[in-house]
Amino acid sequence: MKSLILFSLIFACSFLRNVDSYNNLFPYQAFINFGDSISDTGNAVTHKPFPANSPYGSTYFKRPSGRMSNGRLIIDFLAKAYGLPLLPPYLTLTKGQDVKKGVNFAYSGSTALPKSFFDLRGIDVPEAAYSLGTQLEWFHKLKPSLCRTKIECDNYFKNTLVLVGEIGGNDINAIIPHKNITEIREFVPHIVQMISHVTSELIKEGAVQLVVPGNFPIGCNSYLLHTVNSDKKEDYDSFGCLKPYNAAIKYFHEHLRKAVDTLRQQNPHVNITYFDYYDAALRLFQAPEKYDFIFGKIKTFEVCCGKGDQYNLGGVCGTGDATVCPDPSKHINWDGFHLTEASYRLVAKGLIEGPFANPPLKPPPFKIPQE
Repeated sequence: MKSLILFSLIFACSFLRNVDSYNNLFPYQAFINFGDSISDTGNAVTHKPFPANSPYGSTYFKRPSGRMSNGRLIIDFLAKAYGLPLLPPYLTLTKGQDVKKGVNFAYSGSTALPKSFFDLRGIDVPEAAYSLGTQLEWFHKLKPSLCRTKIECDNYFKNTLVLVGEIGGNDINAIIPHKNITEIREFVPHIVQMISHVTSELIKEGAVQLVVPGNFPIGCNSYLLHTVNSDKKEDYDSFGCLKPYNAAIKYFHEHLRKAVDTLRQQNPHVNITYFDYYDAALRLFQAPEKYDFIFGKIKTFEVCCGKGDQYNLGGVCGTGDATVCPDPSKHINWDGFHLTEASYRLVAKGLIEGPFANPPLKPPPFKIPQE
């Protein structure tokens, strides 16, 4: 009898050590993601499907994959680095589908602020119907499939990484045609307040490992450069990006970082990582040759999928006679709005390997793939 008890104790200790080793190797057992087209893996295309011959997804998936790029997104690279499957879009889930490894609520074109906010100001943003608040409602509906009791939810969320964005970029993009740069800043506190509110609600729901990303430098966005087309030299920095628009994003980040700091103070039991998307992407535009991208006054910002005209934006990717460049890996920008898989890989690499995550995420078991 004593030997049986001893054997049982040895087995139990061995089992617990194996569990600890597994958890150390795979620190996140699931990802829950909110956001817009930067991380949407297929929600929006349930309403507006890509044509079968669409170039979106063509480089990696060899077919339209629901992603607004030629291949994988940042969230895809992060998932693989942590040994997780690519996140299924919420709107494509089937009854009884196992979602314990994670799910994606991001919707292309979505905003942080609700549609009513824009409607009151006479700004038509149809995709705001799938704003951060709507995505939070989806999460509430799905949560019973993840966990039910408090103990069960505590166990589930302690090893689940919840990513709240990137979100807010489309709010600013929607405002740009209607307001000047000074007026855009007036909207920033509203956007940040919504991101902070939803993050706080997720913490109440049990999330203890969270990420809140900033935004990309929109002053380097090919479509914005094409649209603004300023003839004032002082509007551009030495790399060719529009200074006033990047300054607006920096202003947004100042408020967002303060909100994140406040959330940390209010929730000392929670880990919140800030993803610096701005600097992670800006370095690509400032030294494209370092990352083997084409470069030059216009070439740096030339999109891969388009047609003629300045920045290759005379035609819309996936329509008409727009074409795909011979080697998308040589381009930072894919279609004017979104980056190429090559760019997203480098951003993801900078988030995991540093220095663009503060504080850093737990070490992943795998490296970001080079191809």
